[in-house]
Amino acid sequence: MKHIVEHFGKKRLFFRSLETVDLKKLGTRKKLSLYLGVDMQAYYTIIMVIRKKSTILKKEAGVLMLLHTKLEQEIHAKIRKKYLLLEAPICSKAKQVLENEGWRVELL
Repeated sequence: MKHIVEHFGKKRLFFRSLETVDLKKLGTRKKLSLYLGVDMQAYYTIIMVIRKKSTILKKEAGVLMLLHTKLEQEIHAKIRKKYLLLEAPICSKAKQVLENEGWRVELL
């Protein structure tokens, strides 16, 4: 989690709280790290970190957006800011779909 805080600290984005989300609660077995934070303006922020060698395709982008929806239902609140931090190649169509839905896709 330290590298996440440092990454956003360089961009001057700070969090009041940042906690790891248990993926079993959301009913998934995906190999990713999921964090839920509250920023200084009291908005919920979701951060997904994916590290893998294979390319992220459009189908997987849909699954990531579904996880976002499930998490909103779990916490009973709207998540305003959505970040996807990647150490993996991503398909241009998948990136476009995520950005159209309000995600910020960044490479680590």
